Amino acid sequence: MKSLLTFPKGGVHPPEKKDQTASLPIERMPVPDELEIILGQHIGAPCTVTVNKRDEVTEGAQIGEVKRGLGVPLHAPAAGKIKAIGTSAHPMRVSAPSVTIAVDHEAAAVEPHKQDWTSMSGKDLLTKVHEAGIIGIGGAGFPTHVKLNPPADNKIDLLLLNGAECEPYITADHRQMLEHAESVVEGAAIIMRILGVKQCRIGIEQNKPDAIAAMDKVASSFSSAECDIAVQPLEVKYPQGSEKQLIQAISGRKVPAMALPSAVGVVVQNVSTASAIFDAVVYEKPLYEKVVTISGGGINKPANLLVKVGTRVEDIVEYLGGVKPGLKKIIMGGPMMGFAISDLSVPVTKTTSSVLFLTEDEIDSTPHSQCIRCGWCLDACPMGLEPKEIGIYVEANRAEDTEPFGVFECFECGSCAYICPAKRPLVQFVRLAKMKAKRQ
Repeated sequence: MKSLLTFPKGGVHPPEKKDQTASLPIERMPVPDELEIILGQHIGAPCTVTVNKRDEVTEGAQIGEVKRGLGVPLHAPAAGKIKAIGTSAHPMRVSAPSVTIAVDHEAAAVEPHKQDWTSMSGKDLLTKVHEAGIIGIGGAGFPTHVKLNPPADNKIDLLLLNGAECEPYITADHRQMLEHAESVVEGAAIIMRILGVKQCRIGIEQNKPDAIAAMDKVASSFSSAECDIAVQPLEVKYPQGSEKQLIQAISGRKVPAMALPSAVGVVVQNVSTASAIFDAVVYEKPLYEKVVTISGGGINKPANLLVKVGTRVEDIVEYLGGVKPGLKKIIMGGPMMGFAISDLSVPVTKTTSSVLFLTEDEIDSTPHSQCIRCGWCLDACPMGLEPKEIGIYVEANRAEDTEPFGVFECFECGSCAYICPAKRPLVQFVRLAKMKAKRQ
């Protein structure tokens, strides 16, 4: 057994809550009658629509593009007719521009054709990744083709695949590694060809022993002197799956403040993103569907669902038999970094990892109080920042003065808010501070 690694500073141990769905195989949800595809699903410039109302589209056809700035194209998740070009509910922005497709359930299924990528150049593979609209599935949605094309002066020698899945409840990556280990590992090999590196390590927390075994078996059979892929078990600690923490845990390298991982010779990709890259390159399939964990005590049937991007939460609820009477809160994403929603018409995007239906005993609705200066948030912060000071300054209407306390280095993991005995909404204070400081 390999020694378990972790990052040295901070972190917390929230209840895992993964038992509801960890043993549930990925289930393909039937395509609903309508899909609402949000145009801004990635960091950067939102897509410009390339279709018109009443146009007929086929599954996988391009419906949006980014001509200028950072971005990736957008594709139709199913065949049908463009019903509307307007706006949809959004978990963070209230509403966002979108395209609605009325699905044609009688359309012929797309037949995949396997391609041999082994003779392709890294440049050609990178083009395929871009054309397929691949973004970071497990994080903020950074365009993958940009991440895989780092500055020339940043010499990359290590690829890290993130299979930590450290957020409570979520098991989508766990099931991907169990059921599609070959796709994940071959996706890693494709990424290695693009980057020109020979070493890849796959970090998986030790609470997923079946995934560790499955991935280790495939990685061992796939590895060679030119393609060294191995699994690295990790301690169970949140936020183990954060880029900078994962890099420090596995490689010992520390990414400088405000710098990218490529500055220390590392590129990090989520395991599900690697699988999407495999599909894009080998089967020429764009990213228009993904695995989403549906969990919590407030949903009648928990599941790991393969859903089309643009599927509304209300359609998921209906498919799974509705909600239970004790439902108190619905969260898109994990309980640590996700966003509460009040509108079930919100559609799934490429970055939606889970939808949680939580009951009263699964949430803490205690009102927050003043900071008691205990310092627990300082101990919990994996970045060594000062969350308590940021909160105090925001409450004093001095958000623009929080930069010295590291507000722009915070990736909003929520460790500080989780550990705070005064129940202070420290992540919300950080977000508000960032917004106001940027306006200044």
